[in-house]
Amino acid sequence: MTHYFLKDFSREGFSLLKRPQRSYEVDMCSGPIFPSLLKIALPLVLSNMLQYMFNATNIMVVGTFAGDNSMAAIGATTSLISLITNLFLGLSTGVNIIAAKYYGAQDLQGVRNTVDTSVLLSFLCGGAFTILSILGAPWALRITHCPSNAFDLAVVYLRVYSLSTISITVYNFGSALLRSQGDSRRPLYFLLAAGLMNLLLNLLFVGVLHWNVAGVALATVLSQTTAALLVLRCLVGDAGPLHLEPRQARFHRRELLQILLVGLPEAIQSTLFSLSNVFIQASINSFGEVTVAGNSAAESLENFIYAADVAFVQAGTAFVSQNYGAGNRKRIQRSIFLSVFCTIVFQMALALLALGFGPYLLRLFSPTEEVIAAGMRRMQVIFLFEPFCGIMDCLATFLRSMGHNFVPTVVTLVGSCALRIVWLATVFQIPAYHTIEVVYLSYPVTWIITSAAHTICLVFALRRLRRMGSPT
Repeated sequence: MTHYFLKDFSREGFSLLKRPQRSYEVDMCSGPIFPSLLKIALPLVLSNMLQYMFNATNIMVVGTFAGDNSMAAIGATTSLISLITNLFLGLSTGVNIIAAKYYGAQDLQGVRNTVDTSVLLSFLCGGAFTILSILGAPWALRITHCPSNAFDLAVVYLRVYSLSTISITVYNFGSALLRSQGDSRRPLYFLLAAGLMNLLLNLLFVGVLHWNVAGVALATVLSQTTAALLVLRCLVGDAGPLHLEPRQARFHRRELLQILLVGLPEAIQSTLFSLSNVFIQASINSFGEVTVAGNSAAESLENFIYAADVAFVQAGTAFVSQNYGAGNRKRIQRSIFLSVFCTIVFQMALALLALGFGPYLLRLFSPTEEVIAAGMRRMQVIFLFEPFCGIMDCLATFLRSMGHNFVPTVVTLVGSCALRIVWLATVFQIPAYHTIEVVYLSYPVTWIITSAAHTICLVFALRRLRRMGSPT
């Protein structure tokens, strides 16, 4: 067994602890990077795909048993749900980075305080946004120009789905803590159980009981709650620094401030990023129910390509953060390079597969030829440019892992969010370019510009790191 030491900083000083490395943990501060990166990232690819499968399964079941109108109702809520989900994903990035830095610096007490603070923060944020989502659902759908014939169903779906917000937040924060030590397998097992539960409940609630969109939303609530409870059980039962003692858990000021310092810029960026997508969704909604349904189906397939992006961002973030905490400058650079390289390769491979089997995959969501054709239009414009989205996301998050919180947020907000809104307000308004393809082009154009800007920022950040030497 491999042994390692963790420094426990306490009121009495610090003591050196020694314990065996568990099989689900990964040594990120020594040894070959590439196999360790894949060991973390590949389960994450599957985990992220399973998360996206929740919404995809909802759309497939509704499209099969309830029709295109119900499918359009779910599709009209996608950007709003992403808005909330991405906010918490941004905060969970802060959890991952801070926990990994403490772990790399061998600060055991810092890891423990981060666990307490993160879990309490997840409940607080999730509860607040559940209330806001339930109360604000009709208003939000009116702003996004939800098709009138799908409006009532969309309100029902969004309100019931909002009951899963606490569970989604707890799961994401808990998984971020596990990833900080290289454990990406147990979250995968939890999502496998939740994903199977979601599918079976969808078939029961919609195919048998005919509860329509309320049924698929309720299935998501129950399955996400199962995943969250499994993560909490994992933390409570952990014998190491990730151990959660519910009765003794409290907010720790230092860790809370650090999580917010790193996570809030990411959360604000993700929220405004999703907000720009709300404007895009409003433009898509203006083309009618068939286009909305086709876009929703294609976007569900696109999420599976995006799963590779998210996986290598999450895995690479743990590597960069731990090695930043440990002062391993050379491993930071190599971790960044390998993470970006793998993101490009995996996303391009998945994009080509999706395009090659596009009509067959879209038929899983709807048998209607018009909906399939509408879905293919989105896929043909966007899918081959997905690697630029991966580069953009990787570099922005890795910059935060090295302590640069402000610059990547500004670059992303200007390069993606603001530029998309400008695109819709100018180019899309020209009569000759008032087409759905021009709306879709707003994605690849902004991805390319923003990823180029992040690359320049990363070059300067790495030069600064070399001049400073060890970051610790």
